[in-house]
Amino acid sequence: MLKQSRNNKSENIIEVKNARKIYRMGKEKIVAVDDVSFNVKRGEFLCLYGASGSGKSTLLNLMAGIEKLTAGQIMIKGHNIQRMSERGLAKFRQNTLGFVFQSYNLLNSMTALENVELPLVFKHMNRKKRRRLARQMLINVGLGDRLKHKPTEMSGGQQQRVGIARAFVSNPEIVFADEPTGNLDSKTSREVMDLIKGMAKANHQTIVMVTHDKDLAMYADRIIHIRDGRIEKIVDQLAGNTAETAETAEAGGPEENTGQTEQGLEALPAHNPG
Repeated sequence: MLKQSRNNKSENIIEVKNARKIYRMGKEKIVAVDDVSFNVKRGEFLCLYGASGSGKSTLLNLMAGIEKLTAGQIMIKGHNIQRMSERGLAKFRQNTLGFVFQSYNLLNSMTALENVELPLVFKHMNRKKRRRLARQMLINVGLGDRLKHKPTEMSGGQQQRVGIARAFVSNPEIVFADEPTGNLDSKTSREVMDLIKGMAKANHQTIVMVTHDKDLAMYADRIIHIRDGRIEKIVDQLAGNTAETAETAEAGGPEENTGQTEQGLEALPAHNPG
């Protein structure tokens, strides 16, 4: 039944509705995410693309439940994550989400195998089974000969492969990737992106990735351009379409605008003045 559901790409697995995040620093009010709405289909590779400070990472953190919305709603698999208790949200993350970080976030005191096992420990999986799954996942990412190596004994690319193995080992339905190749050279970046996309496609998993790198954004099925906390435009690479916000269109449109129709695009943001 689960496999059947994962293959249904017409189904929205994430729904972001009028999301807004405001930080207050003394008397100053900083709007990091400003009334953003879009959906993510099951099995889709979605990229949140924008410059540093555009609000894309904050938006990802809101979707993962790491930060709380100021206003709006985020639904994942029909669950309103804002209404979950901390304990319920932690359990939901364990069962549904995987994470790939720019800084790897590996535990230096543990071997590659032990790092990859960690999500399965939290799921109370027995040692024999989790060790078998972790070993196989490391083999899948090309690190079968590095099982007993600690992060300090591996290159940046190898550490990120361990991070990817850890993110995918519990077979999550959604993987959030925040600048997953930010610390890697261009050749290793391509290898890592090929790995992430290949594994997600093979297992019908949904990817939401944040990047400021245009080349990496091209791996996605859809690219949502974020600027100043708002959606500037949405590019559907599979359909070859670009949709602009009303504000962008009035300004004459971005240089990359294809002038094509919005057919096949899932969402446009709603903007309120001020």
